Amino acid sequence: MTAAGMTDADTDPGAPIRAVASRLKSARTRGELGTIVAKEIAAYTLFDLQIIGGRLNSEIEKLPSPYREAIRPYFRQQIFGKHHELLAMHRSGAFSRLDDPVRDRETFDAFCAMLPEGCFAWDDAGERNPYFRNPKNRLFYYLIAAFTMFVLEEPGHPVGMPFPGGFTVENRGGKYYCLIRDKEKELSWSICNFCPALQAEEHR
Repeated sequence: MTAAGMTDADTDPGAPIRAVASRLKSARTRGELGTIVAKEIAAYTLFDLQIIGGRLNSEIEKLPSPYREAIRPYFRQQIFGKHHELLAMHRSGAFSRLDDPVRDRETFDAFCAMLPEGCFAWDDAGERNPYFRNPKNRLFYYLIAAFTMFVLEEPGHPVGMPFPGGFTVENRGGKYYCLIRDKEKELSWSICNFCPALQAEEHR
């Protein structure tokens, strides 16, 4: 069963997510992982995507202005910009050329192991992540993050994305830095714990 095949009627709602995590973990190369993620994502219907988009917009609207206006395009790029890029790469055959290993295998395996817990974690209502209180929708979020962080090897949050306090995700000479990366360690399901961005110093 693919990611989008989950229903609330499943006797064990965590089983499909564990199956997805197992398929992701089987990837040896970036290209294999990209192909697996694309197949999982392709199972989401247009209606599923509308629900996810509506939920994302609803959560953005709850943020205070002017932060709301500043962060809106970055959240959309993080979720739907990368969704489009994923499917475009899959259709073009780009993944067949990515034959180098998945980066930081230990971190990737930990990410896969986190998915079943993360998809049912409901108390992540902070300003840094869209709040998808539905396991299927949360899985969509994590699948996109897997593509971004382990296939593209980019930060889970887009470069330039602002955070409270005036901080942003930075690209310095091809290396990524984020001041809030290590602040999420207490949340085991936060994508920040698996991000390739380095922890930035507070005062440069």
